[in-house]
Amino acid sequence: MLGLGAVALVRPLLHITGLSSAPGVAAGAVAVSATLVISVIWIAVVVLARVQRPLLTLVLAGLTYAVLSMLLSAVLSPLLDGELQGPFAHPIAIPAVLIVNLIWGAITGAVAAGLRRVIDQRPSRR
Repeated sequence: MLGLGAVALVRPLLHITGLSSAPGVAAGAVAVSATLVISVIWIAVVVLARVQRPLLTLVLAGLTYAVLSMLLSAVLSPLLDGELQGPFAHPIAIPAVLIVNLIWGAITGAVAAGLRRVIDQRPSRR
């Protein structure tokens, strides 16, 4: 779960590096694209690894990402912007960050569980 959560750190790193707001790029396009790619990676890893509990695994991956991204923001924002920004600067936002990423993990986990069921029900070709 730590590895899956860490993969999603691509999203804030795209923002920090400015790649998500490059000239000629529609607002939010990079974030949405990154989220879709990360979701596909999460689902593929869980399905291909035949994880026993894909829903729980990806809910925990989403929560892991939430915590890691908040920590990344807390460490990097003072260095890059000169002041603390993000959820730790506004603690009321912490539950929202956790809930949104829990939901992201639940959606991807449900998709992975559904795919796993479909794959497992297919007759084997022997």
